[in-house]
Amino acid sequence: MSFSSLGLFAPLLHAIQDEGYLAPFPIQTEAIPAVLSGRDVMAAAQTGTGKTASYTLPMLQRLATGPGVRGNHIRALVLTPTRELAVQVFVDIATYGRHLSLTSGVVYGGVKINPQMLKLRRGIDVLVATPGRLLDLYSKNAVKFSQLEILVLDEADRMLDMGFAGDVQKIMALLPRQRQTLLFSATFSEAIRDLSETLLKNPLQIEVDPPNSPAQGVKQWVYEVDKGQKGALLSHLIRTHGWEQVLVFTRTKKGANQLVRLLDDDGIQAAAIHGDKSQGQRNRALLDFKEARVQILVATDLAARGLDIGGLPRVVNVDLPKVSENYIHRIGRTGRAGLEGEGISLVSADEVDLLSAIEGLIRQTLVRHVEPAFVPTFKVPLTRQIKVRPKKPKKPKNRTKAKM
Repeated sequence: MSFSSLGLFAPLLHAIQDEGYLAPFPIQTEAIPAVLSGRDVMAAAQTGTGKTASYTLPMLQRLATGPGVRGNHIRALVLTPTRELAVQVFVDIATYGRHLSLTSGVVYGGVKINPQMLKLRRGIDVLVATPGRLLDLYSKNAVKFSQLEILVLDEADRMLDMGFAGDVQKIMALLPRQRQTLLFSATFSEAIRDLSETLLKNPLQIEVDPPNSPAQGVKQWVYEVDKGQKGALLSHLIRTHGWEQVLVFTRTKKGANQLVRLLDDDGIQAAAIHGDKSQGQRNRALLDFKEARVQILVATDLAARGLDIGGLPRVVNVDLPKVSENYIHRIGRTGRAGLEGEGISLVSADEVDLLSAIEGLIRQTLVRHVEPAFVPTFKVPLTRQIKVRPKKPKKPKNRTKAKM
């Protein structure tokens, strides 16, 4: 099947051809005609299988005709949970829409709001936004929704299930009822399915892969290791196997910073990306990683969705995620677009229950490995020991002798 058979018109077909794409992915084959028809769609597919193009291409075609956008108004809104995903979606929209006269923009927190307000002043056909910054802009009367035709929730499960539900509900109350609504994600829990029924009208539900399943091209296995030696084992694996590009996940921002310091001490170039980093720092770390100036990128689950690194060979979980679904999104950073990849987890005894939950979710038992040649190289374990200063001896109290 070709993209032309899906009903896409010439400007989009030219953009697809420019990017070198020859045939649509299964999710695109099913979703594109449905979105073109104007139906609400709820679609789930493995990460890295073309979900963004599944809504971007038909959305742009539907917007190509119609009235011009008025000042401070938007015609389509794409909500994403993270800044990184917002930027990635914006880039895809600009890429596919290069032969169209539509305008697009992206807004997110962590940067100055005034330039975003100025860009919205003339109106934007397609706006990609994180929920919090969008509400900030609305409160300043910088964005209006009366012209909105299409709403997209990208990574809808996280948007609705991991702290964004309140903001999403506030935004929904501001939007016109007559609109097309699209939910796209790699996973959908039953709770998300129930909630989506209040957001969509008679949606077409699409699932092209088994639910909650990682990409088939990703080989997965586990290394058993003591908790305090995870950083040392990671360094050993990088050197022993000659890994040149690795995306590493930790559970906390503090753990990410500690791991970067330990790897740097061992002569391995690493950078961290997480919520405490400024947007400039995050962009710089990601660019350095993509251009091989940094060998290891250490991230929290902030980066589990939205990072699109072409040909990324492997992902390593130094800490297993507490939310099992995040495991799928983490290892989904590799093995994208049909390529092969590796998903490796360093698991300690206190994570057995987390591992069991992940294996139950993906319906497979991960192969266990022990690295027999591993000899710890760090003088300080991943969880740094706190130096306890010896207590100073207390001075004896002056006691008055009892009188006889």
